[in-house]
Amino acid sequence: MLHVDLPSRDEIVVLMNSRGEIKVSIYLPTTPLSQQAQQDRIVLKNLTKAAIDQLADRPKRDVAAIEESLLDLVDDGSFWEYQAHGLAIFVTPTQIHTLRLPYSVQESVEVSDRFHVKPLLHPMAASTTGFVLVLGQNNVKLLQICSDLPAVTLNIDGLPKDAASAVGKSSIQDRSPSGRIQGDEGKKVRLTQYARLVDQALRPVLNGRSEPLVLAATEPLLSIYRQLATYPFLSAEEIRHSPDAISDVEIVAAARTIFQNLASTRIQLALSTFEQRKTQNRTTTNLEEIAVAATQGAVQSLIVDVARVTPGTIDEHGKITPGAANCPVSYDVVGEICARVIMAGGTVLAAGSEQVPGTCGLAATLRYAPQ
Repeated sequence: MLHVDLPSRDEIVVLMNSRGEIKVSIYLPTTPLSQQAQQDRIVLKNLTKAAIDQLADRPKRDVAAIEESLLDLVDDGSFWEYQAHGLAIFVTPTQIHTLRLPYSVQESVEVSDRFHVKPLLHPMAASTTGFVLVLGQNNVKLLQICSDLPAVTLNIDGLPKDAASAVGKSSIQDRSPSGRIQGDEGKKVRLTQYARLVDQALRPVLNGRSEPLVLAATEPLLSIYRQLATYPFLSAEEIRHSPDAISDVEIVAAARTIFQNLASTRIQLALSTFEQRKTQNRTTTNLEEIAVAATQGAVQSLIVDVARVTPGTIDEHGKITPGAANCPVSYDVVGEICARVIMAGGTVLAAGSEQVPGTCGLAATLRYAPQ
């Protein structure tokens, strides 16, 4: 079992859109080793106290409900047996939602009228996670890879076990009743039917995801699947080995390299575009300007240092009012800017601080030059 709940882009947007009187976001590093779970539970208990301290002036019933939900989680032994490298907790007086993350996060508590989701945009999520479709005539499976955790084979309803059974034949060389489908051309028709069934089975699993999908296959299946694949994030780079001739360990190692290459390419392309747009007055590294542009839906892409935290608030026009850290009436404005960019259809790329142009931890490429 893969003990990871990496959210899709759509799930992150839902969290971003959530508003209310009390929204508590808690992050803490965890360990996949169950024998160390007790220490993680102690950390959450301490972070719970920090959250309750920030809620001292809120209605006692709401505060008590939040505290009870968090302490129930602390006491849930079965929950702590299955962890990854990080844990995100989103709690209100009426509900609690947890996400086990494939990368470590810093301990933090945010209390505001919205959830703090920026750590979910961690650069490691883009560079070390994704899917591999291992596609052969005699077997097919979908692997999910998250960080350095063991890959897992996903159970997928309707996924054929091989090409022949997928088309109801003992062999893909069988003739059709009319005699029309036979020979090499007939084999291609059967493999196309097989590949289409595989793609149909994957759709419910991959719907709403944005992680890369790497194809591990050989010709002619490799080209056949590419022609009819519907997942928009199918990687151009592939693993050209027969599934019967390479182990899962080798497939996963090759896929991790491809994921890292894709993430690096995305950042480099974004930086290149940023430099090109400078001459058109379509870039900015000014925090106040970016906040306004994000609010207006003018940001096409945003490169962000996810470790940067700037407390405050942003109004409906994009004006920033500085605030104090660990204060329930403010939040991380960098995270709020990211949320506004994503909800307006823009792209947010998490990067290390050394990769982000400027000094504010944000670099925006705009859809149009400011008037």
